[in-house]
Amino acid sequence: MRAGGPHELLGGVFDRDLCIGCGACVSLCPYFKSYKGKTSMLFPCTRSEGRCFAYCPKIEVDLDDISRAMFGEPYAADSLGRYRSVHIARAGKNVGSGTFQAGGTVSGLVMHALKTGSIDAAVLTGRNGLNPVPAVVTDINEVAKHATSTYTAAPTIAMFNRASQEGYERIGIVVTPCQALALAQIRRNPTNEKNYKDRSALVVGLFCTWSLDYRKFRTLIAEHVGVAAVRKFDLPPPPAEIMEVHTDNGIIEIPLPQVRERVPHSCDYCFDMTAEFADVSVGVLEGRTDMNTLIIRTERGEKAVEEAVRDGYITLGELPAENLDHLRAAAGNKKMRAFKKANDEGLINTPPDKNALFRIPKETIKRI
Repeated sequence: MRAGGPHELLGGVFDRDLCIGCGACVSLCPYFKSYKGKTSMLFPCTRSEGRCFAYCPKIEVDLDDISRAMFGEPYAADSLGRYRSVHIARAGKNVGSGTFQAGGTVSGLVMHALKTGSIDAAVLTGRNGLNPVPAVVTDINEVAKHATSTYTAAPTIAMFNRASQEGYERIGIVVTPCQALALAQIRRNPTNEKNYKDRSALVVGLFCTWSLDYRKFRTLIAEHVGVAAVRKFDLPPPPAEIMEVHTDNGIIEIPLPQVRERVPHSCDYCFDMTAEFADVSVGVLEGRTDMNTLIIRTERGEKAVEEAVRDGYITLGELPAENLDHLRAAAGNKKMRAFKKANDEGLINTPPDKNALFRIPKETIKRI
């Protein structure tokens, strides 16, 4: 993996319009800031190497190195990444009442982890109007307030960086796939900091096909309804081809092609639909908006799920084979499109003197 600093980050990511606003470079120094979906460098910095570059999920991402660090094996060509088991799931009886997105599995896992002390804080992302707002949550009763989909890029990793600096030792975090990749970069300690400690204790990934540019999305919503009236968003399964905007006065439907026009350029290069570098990954179950698909990937993810089931915070069931086949197909298509686009544009496995978007063995690309 090539080292670099803010100069290389600007040229290799910002100038290519690849920044997704995950916040990995924020809350590390005074130079980078996030504001309304955009990350900017406020002042020039001349460091030749920096965490801003090393943590970014959009430059010099060596997928084999990351996979070995997390799973002990090279990157898998499997459309779902490496995993232990797949289930259907929903919140259990001890989660209580609340307005959850889909089955409430994420809230159940986070609430149980806080209650049992396996995490001492959770980094969650809620909304202020349409603006996604990450927060550090330590009170189990505050979790449900963040149980909503924002659909816009959010600087969630910046809040993880801040929570780490504030002294939290065991942090749970709910992330999208690109944020999970950034966190996987951070956990490798790529800058070889002395006395480094991995403060992530539970990484819950969300399925994601694409995110939205906050500013463009806000303009679109404002054309249909007052922004302050929005309560929830939802994407019904195909063939609906709409986004539902739940408001104080009912549901407004926006044609999905209009929504997709607000997808950032960076999403075109994202190969990961199911948050492959999380401990557990959660998405809406196809055909059942009150249930989730749950993928268990790591030992600590498996432990978190088993204990949450034992204590009545989530329930599990068997995922129908047809659902798994459809999930594999969707995730595989996204992966093939992203790697093909990046490869066609010369962003994979560049010469050693040039920064790549990804580094991955050619044999693995062929298998994908």
